[in-house]
Amino acid sequence: MFPKKSQQRGFWNTRLIDSPTIVGSQASEEVLEGLVEDVLFRSDDGRFSVIRLGTDESAELSPSHTAVGDLGQIAPGENVRLVGRWTQHAVYGARFRVTSFTPTIPSTEQGMIRYLGSGLIPGIGPALAARLVERFGPETLDVIATQSGRLREVSGIGKQRGESIAKAVRQRRVEAETMSFLHALGMGPATAREIVRKYGADAPRIVRDDPYIVAEQIRGIGFRTADRIAEALGIAGDDIRRVQGGVLHLIGKAVDDGHVFATRDQLHDGLEQLDVPSDALEEALQQLRGRELVTIEDEAVYPPLLHRAEFLVANTLSALANRPKAKQPVKTHDHTLSDTQRSAVEASLATHLMVLTGGPGTGKTTTVRAIVQAHAALERRVALCAPTGRAAKRLSEAAGIEAKTIHRLLEWNPATGHFNRNQRLPLEAELILVDEASMLDIRLASQLLAAVPQNATLALVGDIDQLPPVGPGQPLRDLIASQICTTIRLHEVFRQAQQSAIVRGAHAVLEGRLPEPTPTGTKGDGDLFVIPATDPETITERLVQALRRMSAAYGFDPLADVQVMTPMRRGPLGTIKLNEVLQETFNPSPQQNATPTSFRRGDKVMQLRNDYDKEVYNGDLGEVIRIEGGVTFVRFDGREVQYKADELDAISLAYACTVHKVQGSEFPAAVIVLHNAHFMLLNRALLYTALTRAKKLVVLVGDPRAMARASGNALSYKTNSKLLDRLRSLAG
Repeated sequence: MFPKKSQQRGFWNTRLIDSPTIVGSQASEEVLEGLVEDVLFRSDDGRFSVIRLGTDESAELSPSHTAVGDLGQIAPGENVRLVGRWTQHAVYGARFRVTSFTPTIPSTEQGMIRYLGSGLIPGIGPALAARLVERFGPETLDVIATQSGRLREVSGIGKQRGESIAKAVRQRRVEAETMSFLHALGMGPATAREIVRKYGADAPRIVRDDPYIVAEQIRGIGFRTADRIAEALGIAGDDIRRVQGGVLHLIGKAVDDGHVFATRDQLHDGLEQLDVPSDALEEALQQLRGRELVTIEDEAVYPPLLHRAEFLVANTLSALANRPKAKQPVKTHDHTLSDTQRSAVEASLATHLMVLTGGPGTGKTTTVRAIVQAHAALERRVALCAPTGRAAKRLSEAAGIEAKTIHRLLEWNPATGHFNRNQRLPLEAELILVDEASMLDIRLASQLLAAVPQNATLALVGDIDQLPPVGPGQPLRDLIASQICTTIRLHEVFRQAQQSAIVRGAHAVLEGRLPEPTPTGTKGDGDLFVIPATDPETITERLVQALRRMSAAYGFDPLADVQVMTPMRRGPLGTIKLNEVLQETFNPSPQQNATPTSFRRGDKVMQLRNDYDKEVYNGDLGEVIRIEGGVTFVRFDGREVQYKADELDAISLAYACTVHKVQGSEFPAAVIVLHNAHFMLLNRALLYTALTRAKKLVVLVGDPRAMARASGNALSYKTNSKLLDRLRSLAG
């Protein structure tokens, strides 16, 4: 419904130039065209704007309108085509809520002056814009784009400046045409911008050729969205491109679920669920193999990268395990070590490949320190690493020498898009010790192993009772199961560790029992408390109360010292909802127009995917320190990283995180939220991993039945992988 004239007439006094017009509707949405008179508000993260859109005084509609939504870096002077719906705000009145927008090129001379002089085109100010339009009239933009040499007919423009202006105008025109094409296919602003950023002027051609391939390469486009695009482009439901797209989608989904490959049967069944012709599966597979988009081995269909990674991991581990050690084992005389710990030190000196595993309180840290000291005493070069920054920092403190993240150790090179350290330039170390090795997926394991020199010892330290890696495969678990190398298991919980209710609770969970909380009225190291509640609203209230009590009683900073964990992202007790509540509770916005997803100074955030150029990685935690000029600055481990508005989908609020996302991290305290809504994810590995993330205090908040379900469910995570078979075959 359109706003009534009385709702907005006279609200803005500025006379408007170009006239927006309602030009139709798209799928029950309305279309509004006009000139951006002003940007009234833009959220710090750039994902929410309020603009004033102009109309002609003589038009039937009111002279100006307010539009809100994700409008990117839209600027005054731009002509835009908005798609959305009219809404009525209790305070601000009628507003046009935008679902998509397209920049358009102005057609009137006054519109061109405003457009060119708005600052959108570098090198042109209002005065020069007026001179250009005075010289070339309604053909100004065409002259700039196609006859840039003529710009020198206007005083103040030389050859270099003219070429720069022409390039900018051509780029804006291409962007406008491309965005118009993409929005017409139903893509939202963020997705359309991502496509334009990746493909540039080729975007329309690439999308027309195969929207299903685009769906695999661009975040935010799933198979169903690709289906809608394909239908709009006239691609038939039985087109082989659609079948190939379905196969790639299913393989990608399998990888997201932790598998290294998908089987033919899984692909066949998956295609039927997608309503894609499954009888064309073999034809699609052969074409995809011809395009080198899949690798097929018997019934297994791999992404080629993962197939190569699995082969490299198997071959390298087998070679290390079978290579004889030149020097004899050196006995350690550290009498503080247990017999098992001493055997681990000796194994590291006697073999090229070993695994050290064990739960909390069993002395892994002491053993790691002894291993490092033994190799240092022999003047061997030692390299320590871990998958995450927090784990690397903890390893440094334990071993007494610097540890790096695996990515830093391998030296990412932005110029080449690869690691400097690889098979051609291996690491310069004789002991490479990897902590939290249970987090290694097949990709990261292959990158690390490619850089291990032949004469080095590789020591993998991890706890396989934790959750499996977030990525595909379980290399550490497969290596232990293969029995091709020495594996030292630490079982004994040392007396000092037995005093911790957290340590006792973690081992109880592994035995299928509920953790026993710290007695009421007592306080010590490693406290564990349980706060029962059954409905989501009460659990949320008690979560907030618990965070405040932890601050008052223990002195913990609710943001810096405490991590809230929950099994899921969605739902009333998922990370999305809890982050909204916790952000508003502990870091409320001073801005009235802020949206729940807006980042704020002081926010706790997490990196969601590896970014080698910024040197931040999946799971890294940081703090928003300031937001200036549409750029968000985040501090990660003392280092400042910048995010432009279109890069903010790489980070999320992290007041609450899934248990999977905080693997490898350790915090002074943690709050674990459990509810029966998490039923499918409740198991021992999840609860055990969550409990062992905290050193001094754990608070379990939620339904006791969910806690019992988690401790009683000994679910094992099985993934499609041939690594174990390959290791056994190479050993046999």
